[in-house]
Amino acid sequence: MTLSESEIGRYRQDGYVVPSLRLSPARVAALRGTLDRLIAENPGIRPERLVSAHIEGRNAEGVRGSADFLDLARDPGIVAAVARLIGPDVILWGCQIFCKPGGNGMEVPWHQDGHYWPIRPLATCTVWIALDESKIENGCLRVIPGSHRARELHAHMREEREDVVLNQRAADGTFDEATAVDIELEPGQMSMHDVYLIHGSNANRSPKRRAGIAIRYMPGTSLFDRTIMRPGDQSGYKIDFTTRPLWLLAGQDRTGLNDFRVGHAHAVAR
Repeated sequence: MTLSESEIGRYRQDGYVVPSLRLSPARVAALRGTLDRLIAENPGIRPERLVSAHIEGRNAEGVRGSADFLDLARDPGIVAAVARLIGPDVILWGCQIFCKPGGNGMEVPWHQDGHYWPIRPLATCTVWIALDESKIENGCLRVIPGSHRARELHAHMREEREDVVLNQRAADGTFDEATAVDIELEPGQMSMHDVYLIHGSNANRSPKRRAGIAIRYMPGTSLFDRTIMRPGDQSGYKIDFTTRPLWLLAGQDRTGLNDFRVGHAHAVAR
């Protein structure tokens, strides 16, 4: 199953789409089990900040991940759907768990992803897959439809708070929050959104956990430039793009400059 023409049209118009593509209940249950194990194996890390969760073992960013999520990111149906949006050359470059525990799940401020990523030209499709029910009450993803169309990064301000996942917020006046749409998903459903789309999510004060996985894909016409951002916690948690492995999942690297060797010795070590 891939995206329909109407789904592609909605993505182009609104900057996001909830496709008909869906994981089976059995696969969702298996991935939930993997997530529960990862949470137990990363006791010092907030479950909203399990970055590079697709790398087996402890990665260079301090998280112990699982190849189960790499298998998900390489799913042929998902990759084919992404290719309909960004072109036939598809590179996997990131995967992060956003798991908000019931009662104290952290807010994700309104932001554009492009402020955090070393991709030039800036281009990425994020596939956000729900492993639990993702509803308004437990802090589902929220988006500002059409905020991607100008293809520009708006001003952001730094948040000096400990109760947010990311530490930059889109500045006041850059968007109209009254136009926000809540993307409610059942387990196994997914949304896909553009790198320029303004989005975020509220804190989870309900008793119900809200877990999802964000998988990041870029086209082969873009370069993952490891020299742009130094390793550190400038995002609000530890990142290290200098060691982040890339996977060419479809087509070819049109830039001829992306390095598909970096990080892989560590990524496949068990």
